[in-house]
Amino acid sequence: MKTPFSRILYGGDYNPNQWPREIWDEDMRLFKKASINSVTINVFSWAKLQPNEETYDFSQLDEIVDMLSKENYEIVLATSTGAMPAWLVKNYPEVTRVDYEGRRHKFGQRHNHCPNSLVYQKYARQLALELAKRYGSNPHVVCWHISNEYNSACYCENCEKAFRIWLRKKYGSLEAVNQAWNTEFWGHTFYDWDEIVAPNALADGMSWNESKTAFAGISIDYCRFMSDSILENYKLERDAIRSVDPDTPITTNLMGTYKGLDYFKWAKEMDVVSWDNYPAYNTPWSLTAMRHDLMRGLKGKPFMLMEQTPSQQNWQDYNSLKRPGQMRAQSWQTIAHGADTIQFFQLRRSVGACEKFHGAVISHSGSAETRVFKEVSQLGAELAALGSQTLGAENPGEVGIIFDWENYWALEYTSGPTVDLKYEAQIHQYYRYFYEHHIPVDMIPIDADFSRYKVVVAPVLYMVKEGVAEALESFVANGGTVITGFMSGIVGQSDNVHLGGYPGPLRKMCGVWAEEIDALAPGQSNTLQFADGGQSKCGLLCDILHLEGAEALAEYSEDFYAGTPAVTKNSFGKGCVYYVGTMPDHGGLEKILDNMAETAGVLPLISETTELEIVCRKIEDREYWFILNLTGKPQPAPQTFAGETDILTGSAVGGQLEPFDALLVRR
Repeated sequence: MKTPFSRILYGGDYNPNQWPREIWDEDMRLFKKASINSVTINVFSWAKLQPNEETYDFSQLDEIVDMLSKENYEIVLATSTGAMPAWLVKNYPEVTRVDYEGRRHKFGQRHNHCPNSLVYQKYARQLALELAKRYGSNPHVVCWHISNEYNSACYCENCEKAFRIWLRKKYGSLEAVNQAWNTEFWGHTFYDWDEIVAPNALADGMSWNESKTAFAGISIDYCRFMSDSILENYKLERDAIRSVDPDTPITTNLMGTYKGLDYFKWAKEMDVVSWDNYPAYNTPWSLTAMRHDLMRGLKGKPFMLMEQTPSQQNWQDYNSLKRPGQMRAQSWQTIAHGADTIQFFQLRRSVGACEKFHGAVISHSGSAETRVFKEVSQLGAELAALGSQTLGAENPGEVGIIFDWENYWALEYTSGPTVDLKYEAQIHQYYRYFYEHHIPVDMIPIDADFSRYKVVVAPVLYMVKEGVAEALESFVANGGTVITGFMSGIVGQSDNVHLGGYPGPLRKMCGVWAEEIDALAPGQSNTLQFADGGQSKCGLLCDILHLEGAEALAEYSEDFYAGTPAVTKNSFGKGCVYYVGTMPDHGGLEKILDNMAETAGVLPLISETTELEIVCRKIEDREYWFILNLTGKPQPAPQTFAGETDILTGSAVGGQLEPFDALLVRR
């Protein structure tokens, strides 16, 4: 794989415009001391660059770019369009968004624009163009960073009009719209395009719950439309830059499993994927790893870590400090899963406003003697010594886990069977098994080339669109293994049920019929009785299954459906399909997936058992093995690597790893 950079970018968000000039020189000294080699600038400077409608003022940005260029820093140059200037809102109030409750916002905060505002589009595009003209030829500008953390839907009348145009293109006729949305329900038939309104709290959205809707068809389509609309904002600025600068990579910072935007669709328009990683104090390391793998999977290429904090967040409920060594270990985990950059928000801690307590490389003390600064410096020295060795390295795997934003929207919009059914959590419980067993995973889209894998994991594949079942059947028939289960194969692309029995178009492949779905409330459970005599608890949902060619691996042992199948395996062509009709506890799911991995011939990276995280990246004839202790307690070093050299320290691998130790072995 190619990488757009000649070295691992190490730096982050830098806002010298917030500080007097004499601080800048001190920053340059401290950055060098910490081995920082790149900075992201101009993220929120629109008001500074354009003080009014007619005037641009690049004098201060010129000074910043000149200073950084002379100091030989790589520059990630943002377009500043994530926060509008006050004059734009004052002169054109319609540029602000209308929220789910139907309220038009005033000037303030950020990410506050209507994506379908032609006024916003005009001024955002022009600013991006002016920046490209002025700085696009500077060789120190190695990446363009458009806007910032795109999010927030808009429900204004302007978006309603654009939505109707989008629907015309998608469906062609009102008759097709009515059929797709099942508008005979509750007498919602539309006879004119202008009768269609945005599904917010004042319309078909549920006023008490933004994640629920009376008509999932219209709400899912509005998610698709809004993701497309905001993507057009990105493309508008990208194309303006491309008209001047044909070569420099262009990105925007994504947010992991953020629900609002279809990132697989977005990634097709990005040169390189970048994202902001902000786990909470209690986020499982496996979930962070899954999000990294998802970001790598968006393009099947290495990604940029655009933001992480060197210390603590400020915006979460409980903003704990990172423990000694944790930032370093977290950074090496990021590189292990496919990152070619490590960047922070922020380099110098802000003096005021809502992020003044957000962690930074340089604290309010301004000292280089802080724990955080010393840890940043240690990591910087290690990255500088590593050089470009891992750039572009791959993370090959034999397991693909489907992550699909349309399923994400549809599953969580559905009314019933339980409010506790969450898409990301269901994907993560399967991912966690492979993480704990050191089996590499690709996070893949619904239209991926399944033939690249031995196993395709498809939990809660609720929405099965045209062609998906056929692709999965072909994969299994040719020898692949699929694992799916409850709430799969239920609806098509408009959330209308596939008639004929669950799991709809997957029924033949799975060899089961799910007659009913029992929802278990918190505190309720059933028991799985496995064919080999083992037992485990299960909960959340219980499919009441009938075998149609499959064999039962486990049965329920409680309630009126005791003795009926709960987990099944079906031979189909040269391959097989596992169907998990309930949510087993951790041990139960492990038992099922152990069976599946053995059947499919999927092997872990190392044969010995360890609680350490083990990841391998490969490039040309070299392998880079990352050995990470994220457990919070000492762990013995794997015998697999005994006597080999940790290239980060030059020491031999052996003994034990202390909490947050990170080793890197090159083979």
